[in-house]
Amino acid sequence: MRVFPSSLLYFCLQRSPEWLPWYREAELKHGRAAMLATLGFVAPEFIRVPGEQFSFESIPNVIDAHDACPEQMIQIMGWISIIEACTFAALANMNNFDREPGDFSFDPLGLFPKDPEKQKEYRLAELKNGRLAMIAIGGMVTGAAISGRGFPYF
Repeated sequence: MRVFPSSLLYFCLQRSPEWLPWYREAELKHGRAAMLATLGFVAPEFIRVPGEQFSFESIPNVIDAHDACPEQMIQIMGWISIIEACTFAALANMNNFDREPGDFSFDPLGLFPKDPEKQKEYRLAELKNGRLAMIAIGGMVTGAAISGRGFPYF
């Protein structure tokens, strides 16, 4: 991995290079969450869960759902916390390097390629898409909050 000398990551790796897998794990986890968040921010503009409290009339903009449905937000945060707690064992074992960062050996659909060259390409694509999604969800939330309108936020 190439790290530019002027970056914060370069400074951190000079101090503790053994933390690189942890940084990559965190980047992948945040990227995956951002990809789901991006989809979850756009999809409710077109499709809603059945129920009067979730209707387009009750919540015209997705950004308003946070304040309009506090009970549902508590439930969502609870499920996210349980899923996060399931990864503690894998993170605790990160220093033994028995797996690649972000690899939980969970591929029920068999989408991960067998060829090592394709695996490298697949991992790079996931990393880049995750980085893009982190920027995108920040821009989407900001655009929705400033404009007060739903998707496409202009």
